Amino acid sequence: MSNFEQESLDYHKAQNEFDTNGKTGTLITKPCSTEQDLAMAYSPGVAFPCLEIEKDINKAYDYTNKGNLVAVISDGTAVLGLGDIGHLAGKPVMEGKCVLFKKFAGVDAVDIEVNTKDTEEIIETVARIADSFGGVNLEDISAPRCFEIERRLKEICDVPVFHDDQHGTAVITTAGLINVLEMSGKKAEDLKVVVIGAGASGIACASMYKELGVKNITMLDSKGVIHSGRDDLNEYKQMFAFDTDDRTLEDACKDADMILGLSGPDLISQDMVKSMADNPIIFACANPDPEIKPPLAKEARSDVIIGTGRSDFPNQVNNVLGFPQIFRGALDVRATKITEGMKMAASKALAALAKEPVPDYVKEAHGRGDDMTFGPDYIIPSPFDKRVLPYVATAVAKAAIEDGVARIDPASFDEDKYFKHLEEMAERR
Repeated sequence: MSNFEQESLDYHKAQNEFDTNGKTGTLITKPCSTEQDLAMAYSPGVAFPCLEIEKDINKAYDYTNKGNLVAVISDGTAVLGLGDIGHLAGKPVMEGKCVLFKKFAGVDAVDIEVNTKDTEEIIETVARIADSFGGVNLEDISAPRCFEIERRLKEICDVPVFHDDQHGTAVITTAGLINVLEMSGKKAEDLKVVVIGAGASGIACASMYKELGVKNITMLDSKGVIHSGRDDLNEYKQMFAFDTDDRTLEDACKDADMILGLSGPDLISQDMVKSMADNPIIFACANPDPEIKPPLAKEARSDVIIGTGRSDFPNQVNNVLGFPQIFRGALDVRATKITEGMKMAASKALAALAKEPVPDYVKEAHGRGDDMTFGPDYIIPSPFDKRVLPYVATAVAKAAIEDGVARIDPASFDEDKYFKHLEEMAERR
């Protein structure tokens, strides 16, 4: 057992036999130290907010923690790079997700591991408990089941339902793509994009690139290029099937402007990189070993811009830049769903933040000195940048109002005041 493995196991256990194991707990937000406090916290005082909610269920946002509470729900079928390890084996990951919600956006989250792989049972379970929460974050549910589960729950539930494995990577890489388009002078509609991996994240990313204006997308699964001549495609892959002579990854990479890797290590060769169009971008997101390591890609050609999922290389594609802040903005306007407009607003906010001067504390966290300026090695903000919260959450809240999915009175939303509030929250974290 390596030192890191042992340290991780120790981290997740209590420091002594009387402490609580795991990474999360419950925080009481109101005083409960006197007889009067107790009378209000429970009986008889608790009856009054109950009666107010009985008259208007939206009052639950006023008198309970619903408006700052997210359910992190998984069946354990696609946990990180571990695969189908079971619902309880995935619980440490779901607890970790709750930690990130709280740390990066002040959102309370509860992990719920469901002991079923049946699509209908998962949908029914989540639908019945969703009203207790301000939002639902689906996590580590295998494709293609995850598409159906999210789609159906978005129709049923009156709170935002968001499958981060799909949309998180899409939001972050779209931000990077927006900035690369600006830097290169290319237009989205003229790009050739290659997506390696046709799972939840790959399909969500490709769909978001389409929203940005990309028309030419070649997607590959384990059997090669997804094309119109194949008869083994599910309905989600069929959306990206078109008539092409390309059959292999080598074929697809020729003259490609962008490669998105969401598959496995070392799949992209230096020759493939050399065959790409001028000023190409590569997001090699397989973790811990990307489809190609940045030094190899840059050795193949000097004009490549590359990002990975790793923190030890520039341009990290890290979902913590997205889901906590997206939910923060959605919760604060009491949104009923997360729209395409809200996701794109998050991407544009991240793209804009990458152009701002980087604070010294961020440079110190990365140990990169003064080289963190907008350019090929800095197209995505750092997860350590506290400004991510006000930038993204404000953009998402504003988009929710514009898209008509916010429950609050639009006239009551003061964008500048809200931004300032989030800045102060971020400073305290």
